[in-house]
Amino acid sequence: MNQNTNRLAKTTALHILFWLGVWFYFMYFFNYSSNDREVAFWFSICLMPVTLITTYTVSGYLIPKYLILKKYGLFALYVLYTVIISSYAIMLSIFGCFIILSEVEIARMPPLSRNFWFVLALVFLVVGAVSAVRIMELGYRNLNKAQAMEKDFLKRRLYFKDQELNYLKKQIHPHFLFNTLNTIYSMAVRQSKDTPEVILKLSELLDYLLYQANKPTVALSKELDHIRSYIELERIRFSDSLRLTTDFESADSELLIPPMLLIPLVENAFKHGQQQEGELKLTITCSYKDDVLLFTVLNSARREQKKESGGLGLDNLRKRLNLLFPDRHELTAGMDGGSFKAQLQIVNPQKIDNEKI
Repeated sequence: MNQNTNRLAKTTALHILFWLGVWFYFMYFFNYSSNDREVAFWFSICLMPVTLITTYTVSGYLIPKYLILKKYGLFALYVLYTVIISSYAIMLSIFGCFIILSEVEIARMPPLSRNFWFVLALVFLVVGAVSAVRIMELGYRNLNKAQAMEKDFLKRRLYFKDQELNYLKKQIHPHFLFNTLNTIYSMAVRQSKDTPEVILKLSELLDYLLYQANKPTVALSKELDHIRSYIELERIRFSDSLRLTTDFESADSELLIPPMLLIPLVENAFKHGQQQEGELKLTITCSYKDDVLLFTVLNSARREQKKESGGLGLDNLRKRLNLLFPDRHELTAGMDGGSFKAQLQIVNPQKIDNEKI
């Protein structure tokens, strides 16, 4: 309440000072070559009401209601009406001052006050100057409002992006656990002696999920270690039927990437890979060169395998990539000779769009 009162008081004081300045502005011109300064004094005062009303009509009503809202036709029409009415009022002011102040002695009137067009130009110079300032003020205010709205929109957009990413990450965890528990179940049914070791490996993977996967980024080295742990778990399940080749040597271990970004491709290979001649063959490579992260997984497959497979895991991965790296990634999956090839390429992976906004 006090702030509003103070603001109103300051605004009122500024308006009063401005109109005092306008009055001195009129006095300066009408005192020029005038024989009667008292008449010039009162003639300047007589012009103030019409100048004040015309100025506030244009700057306080017509500009914000019509010009700023781009109603140019109505603005031009009402400005024309205002010019006609104010011109008539100025003419009445001149004749009234001529009759009342000079007692119908034209010699007593200031020389410049006898020129109707000069007086009209003088008044509308004030109206034009105030209107120009008003237009700039409203334009600046609208620009600030637009920037504030854009900032609020971006905040909301970021919030919904974060919610969607969290939702997708939460989907990945149960998907991963479901696949792993299926593995443990099948081994328990067979009463495999490796079941305890598989459970131990699972605990290591769960440790990563609990303490790393909730972070916005992790080092590429940690993500690759997670993949190695997962591979070791699958190696126990496949035993001697797994033929695996990995090449992570050219990967930058310090590069930061979103967690759980690469594992869906590896899971997909184990889940949908087909054994050939009693063996499941996998080749996994990871490299980082010239700001491009390249992760490739090849698994042995039959010719009739679908062009793209992977279900929920790859679908979620695609959605995450679209949110995190829009227009900076490429994920391809399809047959390549006798193997199924899934390849992920990300340009500038350290620049995550979700964090940049």
